[in-house]
Amino acid sequence: MHRRTFLRSAMGVSLGAVVTAPLTGESSSAAPELDVQALLFDPEVPVGGNPAGDVTIVAFFDYNCGYCKGATPALTKLIKTDGKIRLVYKDWPILHKSSVTAARLALAAKYQDRYEAAHHALMGLQSRSMNEEGMGKALKRAGLDLARLNADVDKHVEPIAGVLKRNNEQAKALQLPGTPVYLVGPYKVAAALDYQGFVDVVADARRRAAER
Repeated sequence: MHRRTFLRSAMGVSLGAVVTAPLTGESSSAAPELDVQALLFDPEVPVGGNPAGDVTIVAFFDYNCGYCKGATPALTKLIKTDGKIRLVYKDWPILHKSSVTAARLALAAKYQDRYEAAHHALMGLQSRSMNEEGMGKALKRAGLDLARLNADVDKHVEPIAGVLKRNNEQAKALQLPGTPVYLVGPYKVAAALDYQGFVDVVADARRRAAER
């Protein structure tokens, strides 16, 4: 079973002080303080699944991350079959310049209520297609209005940059080692899970909540 780190609650919510190894090249003392409310309920960050779900999954990912791409179908299946999971999308573009471009496009798609369509389109791209032309074709196939999308990227530069900045600060506060990372209730899973892996950690999160 994939290693899980329990996130000890210090604030009466699922997440608080974090027990984990520091990021490479950074000491734990350099990590910024974690704003749990912003992590879970940032109004500018896209949310999927059931908004009133009994378990929240916070997913940190990069569109150039092969492990993220590999785990996406399993996570999507989990959200559909379970029906009681709230999914918070944390775009964290750290691997390549095209990761930043992809994250900006995905977040701009939110303004036409098409974030998840954009997210899945970009996650479905092979690495060789992670360029402006390839991303544009994938987003068009997913039904996005490209003219409006490009206009929204320019129009909403500051809000989009703000989301990416906050996501990065939260990743640093959590001392995440890279992508993907899934915060599932009180657990941190720094691994690409298959469907059963997601089912198991969600069950553990519910069991932990029932014991409180």
